[in-house]
Amino acid sequence: MNRIAKTLLVLLAAGWLQPLAAADDRLTLTGSSTVAPLALEIGKRFERENPGVRVDVQTGGSSRGINDARLGLADIGLVSRALNAEEKDLTAYTIALDGIGIILHRDNPVRQLSVEQIVDIYTGKTRNWRELGGPDKPITAVNKAEGRSTLELFLHYFALKNSQIRAQVVIGDNQQGIKTVAGNPGAIGYVSIGSAEFEQKRGVPIRLIPMDGVEASVAAVRDGSYPLSRPLNLVVKGKPPALGERFIGFARSAAVNDLVEAQFFVPLEP
Repeated sequence: MNRIAKTLLVLLAAGWLQPLAAADDRLTLTGSSTVAPLALEIGKRFERENPGVRVDVQTGGSSRGINDARLGLADIGLVSRALNAEEKDLTAYTIALDGIGIILHRDNPVRQLSVEQIVDIYTGKTRNWRELGGPDKPITAVNKAEGRSTLELFLHYFALKNSQIRAQVVIGDNQQGIKTVAGNPGAIGYVSIGSAEFEQKRGVPIRLIPMDGVEASVAAVRDGSYPLSRPLNLVVKGKPPALGERFIGFARSAAVNDLVEAQFFVPLEP
């Protein structure tokens, strides 16, 4: 448990800090910036079908979702990865699937990168696109901040430690990553495939590149062929309150498939 979590636990025990979610007609969800927009839309529909209920959604990263669920500061944590061995005290309910894609600026002529080339970029071994068949332009490696589940999955897949990363830019959520790469023809980053596809269709100048020869797309995540994918989870400690249990069931049902697909994620049910 980190220092912040320990401090919050002490404050709770002393009675100085009260859990955010105590009302029977209110749910508080906190965590992953990837899951939050989907949870917000599901929450709005849930509110319409349950008059008088309020669903409050806050971001802050998957680590916040884990800590808040543990400490009772939220009814439900939003976590965009599978739980690890140290998180067995929590229960995860998957509501959709997502993939993480490598993005370049649209004007970058490089069409694909091997795992080794990506590792070399992020560890600082390769510093110019000319070394990869691209233009004579410095590479700007964009990394995610500590506590972001996208970073954890990226490091795990490429067998790296964060201490090995030599990034020029560190960002928080997917939109920051997309904006950074879109504004720098020499940049490379990694973000949610769903978010990247959505922004590409809006004309934002980014491009997803294949991973291990597999196209980075929602379709590839759906058919299981894309290697760098993850579950999007609602996380609770112990048995959720009755309202939370109803919300989780609703969020995992076919009744929200259109909302999942609108975010370019993959629904659990066809």
